[in-house]
Amino acid sequence: MPQIHKSTIRRARQAERRHERNRANANAVKTLIKKVHSAVAGKKTDEAKSSLLEATSAIGKAVSKGILHRNTASRRISRLALHVNSLSDSGS
Repeated sequence: MPQIHKSTIRRARQAERRHERNRANANAVKTLIKKVHSAVAGKKTDEAKSSLLEATSAIGKAVSKGILHRNTASRRISRLALHVNSLSDSGS
């Protein structure tokens, strides 16, 4: 049976806190992305554009916190922008 050190217990506690914080941030990003998709589905151009700005900012922050990889974030932002731009192109 391995020895359990104080440092191991502390590390486990820290990892659990970080895991919770990372999940909360990731869920917030997912919610903002869903908000953009729902605005596009409802053909609400202004709402979609403002939601895109919020989502882009949140995704960028998630990258800086190490929650998302920068290429993944770039891909998601690009695809969201495509959806919003296609909405404004078809509307005019």
